[in-house]
Order: sequence, then C-alpha cells, then structure tokens
Amino acid sequence: MRIAKLIVGLTAALSIVPLAHAQAPAYPRGPVTLVVPFPAGGPTDAMARQLALKLGERLGQQVVVDNRGGAGGSIAAEAVARAAPDGQTLFFGTTGTMAINPSLYAKLRYDPLKDFAPVSLMATTMNVLVVNPEVPAKNLGDLVKLARAKPNTMTYGSAGNGSSNHLSGELFRTSAGLQIAHVPYKGSAPALVDLLGGRITMMFDTIAQQTGNIAAGKVRALAVTGPRRSPLLPDVPTAQEAGLKDFDVTIWYGVLAPAATPAPVIERLNREIVAVMSTEEMKKRMQADGAEARPTSAAEFAALIRHDMAKWGPVVKASGASLD
Repeated sequence: MRIAKLIVGLTAALSIVPLAHAQAPAYPRGPVTLVVPFPAGGPTDAMARQLALKLGERLGQQVVVDNRGGAGGSIAAEAVARAAPDGQTLFFGTTGTMAINPSLYAKLRYDPLKDFAPVSLMATTMNVLVVNPEVPAKNLGDLVKLARAKPNTMTYGSAGNGSSNHLSGELFRTSAGLQIAHVPYKGSAPALVDLLGGRITMMFDTIAQQTGNIAAGKVRALAVTGPRRSPLLPDVPTAQEAGLKDFDVTIWYGVLAPAATPAPVIERLNREIVAVMSTEEMKKRMQADGAEARPTSAAEFAALIRHDMAKWGPVVKASGASLD
C-alpha cells in the first residue's frame, strides 16, 4: 500500500515539471523596442539599426528602433529606466549617456548603475584630431610645441559642451598641459565649417566623418584617440604613440535593459548579441564605419561603465561643463 502511494505521489510530482516548464513565459513575447537616445539619421542611429535587424532575426521577433533624442540622451535613458523589466524595452547606451552624463547634468533623473542591467557591449570607435592645413604642425608633437609657445592662441571646436569631441579636447589640454580655448558649436557640422575656414585651429571628430576630408587634404590628421591605430587611417599614429601616455578616448555603444530584468532574459539577449557581432558581416560593417565590433559578457560591460564613469568625472569637472 505504501509503495502504491509512493508511486502515485512520484508520478504526480513528475507531471508538474513539464507543466511548470510549459507555463514559463517565452521571450520575447512580441516585438522588442530598442530605444536610441539620438535622432534618426545619425551615426548612433545607423549602428543601432544594423544591430536591430540582425538581432530580430535571431530572436524571431522584430526589434523596432525608437528614436528619442534630447538632453544628451537623458530623455531616452530615463524612459527605459522606468520601463517594465521584462526585456521588451531595451536601451542603446553610449559612453555619453552612461558614463559622461552623470557628471555633466546637475539633475539627472536616472542612475546608470542602479537603473539598468547591462547586456553586452556592441562596438567601439574613436576620434581623430584634425587641424586646418595652414597650421604648421605635421604631427602631434609639433602641435604641442606650438601651443606651448603661444598659450591661449589656439582653439578647438566641438559639437557642444559635454560632447565626446569636447571632452577629447579637454583631456588633450590637461594631458599635455596646454592653454587652448574651447569653442562649442551646435553640432559637429558648423565646427567643421569653421575649421575648414581657418577660424578655429583644431577639432576632434569621428573617423568616419573625417576620412574624406583627410584624403582630400582639406584637413590634416595628427592622431587618433584610441589605444590602437584605425584600419581606416593606418598611417595616423595614436596619441599614445605620439607621446601622450595613457591618452585614450574610446567611444562605445552597447545594449542595456531596465534593472531587475530576469537573468534568463539578459543571458538570452547577451548570447544573441554576441553571436550577431561575431559574424564577419557585422565586423566588416563596423570597420567600414570606423568602428570595431566588441561584444562582451554582461559583467564585462558593467565593469566598463563603472570604469568610464570614474574616468570621465574628473575630466568633466576640469572642463567646467555643466548642464541642467
């Protein structure tokens, strides 16, 4: 009798296992939204759309790009931070939104460390330092010597306070011990116009946007800001090679979910993003855009965010840049 009851009980218990498994919510349960913190048509948007297309194929659901520009990406970041933690809404984070904004904005309404669950880094890129061809500097060393010989006479343009090219210039200024002036513009395009016209001395800009000007001789490239040379500019040394020890401005892009998103969802997303970014097709696409495919584990991405928050905080403070 006891054996019979034991068998019945065991059978009932085993029958629960497939039932519980069947009742577990599938992911994704519908189209996934990837919120991009900048307007459509820009380089960040283009990169996000390439990932969204391939990620959707692997998830079996469309990944829809939702552009929400404004406040340096803070509007989009806040929206995702407040979204349901189910993996249906994701954030396409950047160095600016996750590592720079916390020091730049006095009233930031999201916490990069507490409000998000990092999924994976996607890609990295770098800036290139370009000068007007009339500037008598053939390399970075020459430029530093000129700036030191004539303090407060050289200028560098940027897309605005707190932008990556502004902080690249600020890090250059402090690393080399220079007295050069920052000239902020409303975007990189007007800054470039003034650089070509000789109204500013130099600017840091994305490699993809400057390769044509460099090839045409409209500007002179002196150094790239990453730790390695760019395949698009193999003859241009890094700032470190040119003498600025530890100088590194690496701009990154990655995917994050709202905090408290279930671990199985994060693991699934990480697995698929790593697979997408490991393909030769995506590697070539990134390289064509002056970037490098760099998928990581969720833990590695989280560590990078913490590292860059600590790195850029003092630079932002030294620059005096502050936004409401």
